[in-house]
Amino acid sequence: MNESNLTLSTSQKLQTFLLLSKSVKGVANSKLILDVLSSPGIYVFSELAEAPNVVEASKLPEVAPYYALLKIFMYGTFKDYVAEQDNLPTLNDAQRIKLKHLSIVALSESSRTLPYTLLQEYLDIPNVRTLEDLIIDGFYNGILVGKLDQKQQQLQVEYTMGRDVRPEQLEETMLSLKSWSDNTKTVLKAIDNRISAAHEMNSTNQIERDEYNKQIEIIRRKIRSKSGGVSSLSNNNNNNNSSNKMETDDIDSAGIMRSREQGLNDPNSEQRSGRAKKSRGTKRFLVGRP
Repeated sequence: MNESNLTLSTSQKLQTFLLLSKSVKGVANSKLILDVLSSPGIYVFSELAEAPNVVEASKLPEVAPYYALLKIFMYGTFKDYVAEQDNLPTLNDAQRIKLKHLSIVALSESSRTLPYTLLQEYLDIPNVRTLEDLIIDGFYNGILVGKLDQKQQQLQVEYTMGRDVRPEQLEETMLSLKSWSDNTKTVLKAIDNRISAAHEMNSTNQIERDEYNKQIEIIRRKIRSKSGGVSSLSNNNNNNNSSNKMETDDIDSAGIMRSREQGLNDPNSEQRSGRAKKSRGTKRFLVGRP
C-alpha cells in the first residue's frame, strides 16, 4: 500500500469516529479516543483532536489524560509515552504496536539507516526477533517501506507514511515551501533568459543568412551580366569576319573575270601563252639531257 492509498484509507476509517464525535458529549469522549487509537489502519488524528466536542471535553479532568495520550500519538513517540506513562492511560497491545510503528516513522525523519540497537533501546524491545517482527508488520500495513539488513543489523528505510504536523512545524513547512517557490522562480527566470537569448541569437543568425544570400545573388547577377557581354562581342566578331570574307571573295571573283576579259580581247595573248608553254617544254627537255 503506497502513501496516498494509506492516507485515503486512514481518512475513510476516521470518518466513522468523526461522525460519532458530533453526538458524544463530556467524559464519553475518553472512550472515543481509546477506540480510535486501537482501531487498525488509523495513523493520523488531527481531525479528531480538532473536533468541537473533543476539544471541549479535553478541558475536563477525566478526559484530559486521554487527550494528552492522543497528542502523543499525533506528534510523539513511544519514548515520550514512557516518560509520561504515570500520568497517562495504560496502552493495550494494539495501541502499543501502533505507537511503536509511529516512533519508527519519527526516527526515520532524521536518518534513513536505523541500527537495531537504537531501535531496541528506543522502543524498549528486548530481542532482535521481536524487533524484526514489528518492522515486518509495519511493511505489511504500509507504514514504511525499506529493507532489513540482518548482516549489518540495521533497517534501511526508503520512505514512510506522513504523520500529523505540529503547529510549529506548519510554520517551518510554509517557510520551506516559500524557499522552494523562490528557488523555482529563480530557475524559471534563468530558463526564460536562456530562451530569450536563444531567440535573439537565432534572429541575428537569420539576418546574417539573409545578407549572405543577398550578396551571393548580387555576385551571380554580375557574373551573368559579364557572360552576356562576352557572348555578344563574340557574335559581333564572327559577323564581321564573315562580312570581310564575303568582300574578299567578291574582289577575287571580280579580278578573275577582268583577267579573262583582257585575255579574250588581247590578240597576242595566245602567242604569249604558246611561248610560255614552249619554254616550259624546252626547259623540261634540257633538264632531261645528260
